[in-house]
Amino acid sequence: MNEPLAERLRPKNLDDYISQTHLVGKNGALTKQIKQGLIPSMIFWGPPGIGKTTLANIIASESGRPFYTLSAISSGVKDVRDVIEKAKTSGGLFTTKNPILFIDEIHRFSKSQQDSLLQAVEKGWVTLIGATTENPSFEVIPALLSRCQVYILNSFSKNDLEALLRRAIEKDEAISKKKVKLKETEALLRLSGGDARKLLNIFELIVNSETSDNITITNEAVLQKVQNNTVRYDKTGEQHYDIISAFIKSIRGSDPNAAVYWLARMIEGGEEVKFIARRLLILASEDIGNANPTALIMANNTFQAVSTIGHPESRIILSQCTTYLACSPKSNASYDAINKAQQLVKTTGDLTVPLHIRNAPTKLMKELGYGEDYKYAHSYENNFAEQEFLPEEIKNTTFYNPGNNSREKVQRDFLKQRWKDKYKY
Repeated sequence: MNEPLAERLRPKNLDDYISQTHLVGKNGALTKQIKQGLIPSMIFWGPPGIGKTTLANIIASESGRPFYTLSAISSGVKDVRDVIEKAKTSGGLFTTKNPILFIDEIHRFSKSQQDSLLQAVEKGWVTLIGATTENPSFEVIPALLSRCQVYILNSFSKNDLEALLRRAIEKDEAISKKKVKLKETEALLRLSGGDARKLLNIFELIVNSETSDNITITNEAVLQKVQNNTVRYDKTGEQHYDIISAFIKSIRGSDPNAAVYWLARMIEGGEEVKFIARRLLILASEDIGNANPTALIMANNTFQAVSTIGHPESRIILSQCTTYLACSPKSNASYDAINKAQQLVKTTGDLTVPLHIRNAPTKLMKELGYGEDYKYAHSYENNFAEQEFLPEEIKNTTFYNPGNNSREKVQRDFLKQRWKDKYKY
């Protein structure tokens, strides 16, 4: 049996599909649409091996539509146009039966390749389903993104992955003939990094390596048979997350040497440079913020630069940004402020906007008191007039607490001078 276990166990319908209940469960966002055959163009975003391709196949099957598939790794503009022409003739003009075009790793398509899809999606010649492991906001052109719904697929839980293993033991034609006991699963789950395809491939390797038909799966047996250290850097597995975590924590901890080391590990392992640059962009705001506002400008310019230049020269730009951020003063005051504010919004709901700071574009609104008694700051000394800007129920609440660094000390002094009696700084 040459077909891999992951392929043999690929679900054929929604009843056999494990996980993603928020999309295809009883009350899932897509469940009703699939049953009715009213499928919008969409993009599935999530880590590898969580069922994006499988779900696309199931949607096509259950809605009774022709199914075409392309891989962004090996397809060009000509391939896209050829498939669209075939789809137009096979699907006709009936919007409920137009073919589905599935594009795996759509984030690897260039702008011109993505442009070639626009008319087909706009005219309804095809229903596009794209799959990506990268944030579509960065990797999919706005014109195409606006024509698609984006659905996030979540990583498999431990229960989901163990259910897949049990399904293999009970239902796979080859493995079910053996007596396989699943005693321990931690090693299998760790080595797979949450990737179901990888999990099943490792599991099959373990089972096939045994000469006896009585097989007990233990952590020790798995680790003995799988050479985990043969891969220097797995872009889609556990090391991907461990090393980016080490990278971020090294910068946050102001250690440029460790940060550059982990950067080198990612570069040598073939990590996507834009992924690294995006993380630097987030860190510049989350961990440095107003302690050094230039850090965000530096990180944003780094993202733009590596997007233009690419590998291998982008490594120099990434190194410059990494060392700059590591050597920068740190503050998470802005990050804390939005977290506190969002938490309060969740607990207090939609509080009324004070009348004096409401907009009053109509005569009726002015008669109702909208904007009345508002003090225009620039009409007062030092461009400041003390007044209330928060809803009455939460007045005097402090969200932003400037950090203990030279730049934010200036902000703290400024706020103390302005808000002597209202906020505590």
